[in-house]
Amino acid sequence: MTRPPWEVADVIQRGGSRFLDRYRKSLTWPQVKVFNAIMRCRTAALGGHLDQCDRCQHRTVSYNSCRNRHCPKCQTSARDKWLRSRQQELLPVTYYHVVFSVPHRLVPLVWQNKRVLFALLFEATAATLLEVAANPKRLGALIGFLSVLHTWGQTLQPHPHIHCVVPDGGLSPDHQSWRHSQQNFFLPVRVLSRVFRGKFVAGLKQLFRRSQLQFFGACQQLSDAKAFNDFLRTLFREEWVIYAKQPFGGPEHVLHYLARYTHRVAISNHRLLNVTDDDVTFRWKDYARRSKSRAMTLTHEEFLRRFLQHVLPTGFPRIRYFGFLANRHRSVLLPLCRTLLHAAAAVTNTDTSVISVHCCPRCQAPMRIIERLTAFQLQREDYRLVAAFDTS
Repeated sequence: MTRPPWEVADVIQRGGSRFLDRYRKSLTWPQVKVFNAIMRCRTAALGGHLDQCDRCQHRTVSYNSCRNRHCPKCQTSARDKWLRSRQQELLPVTYYHVVFSVPHRLVPLVWQNKRVLFALLFEATAATLLEVAANPKRLGALIGFLSVLHTWGQTLQPHPHIHCVVPDGGLSPDHQSWRHSQQNFFLPVRVLSRVFRGKFVAGLKQLFRRSQLQFFGACQQLSDAKAFNDFLRTLFREEWVIYAKQPFGGPEHVLHYLARYTHRVAISNHRLLNVTDDDVTFRWKDYARRSKSRAMTLTHEEFLRRFLQHVLPTGFPRIRYFGFLANRHRSVLLPLCRTLLHAAAAVTNTDTSVISVHCCPRCQAPMRIIERLTAFQLQREDYRLVAAFDTS
């Protein structure tokens, strides 16, 4: 993939000072860390390394990455490493994609209680799928799936939802056979919607009774028990949106699809169309009009405000596994699934004897690190001369 002409780091460089002047007091420490990490990523401020080509001895200086999980530039290698690990878990069955969303009226409350309500979103989604799938009238099986949290919509506005990737079928209650879905769809969407709504609202009630919810601003009135219960009743007056996409073409398509969902953070650099001294223009899909591609222009301050509001709580995992893919069951139940499906174990390449940083720009041979460089060393004249022409 070619390098994008513009990056989120360019927006920070051009409008970061104005953004900080306006929003500094309201930023959390994790948001400040992400802001600084993206600004310094792959610059001399983080140090680097001197690389040399094995074939032609060409040398170049590479700057270190910030490795922050919210940085658009640092997600490619993390995604590839994660996908290699997931490859061995694929089963020779059809895979389904199910998306769980909460009503728009819940978003302000979720945003004031990110850690507990994002966790509740995971728990309610997983419990819904496991319960409906285990019902003998539906599938009657233990399923396994992974869930990915997204908090944004195409225009970077708050839109918390969970993407679930689920194999078609699961283990029978006695773990003696594999049960496939008998319909052209995995599980009925309307049933999933109502069970999910009930479990999420029940979780909200429990959190309120335990005084684990915070209320500010427009949500302040919900701190009263009667007002909160009245609010919960309004959530039952509408159907919660559960979207089930068409099944994948086969296991070979799953990893390619997952790459678009697992390690994407708010917006990729490739969606940025232009960055001026005052604003930024990016591409977005208008799903209300058949996914038509449109362009949106925002000031630097508004763009960065929208971007940073999707910084997750410190240490909060946004990819989780459930059912027979749960960490405590995977080592035993996944091989059992393969046996019942008469599938050979996936073979992965674990050879790490050759570690290549990147290819030589002159002869395309592997380049290797020959010296680690600190930020102070990169300020020296000899390294600056190399970096001025060859920095990757």
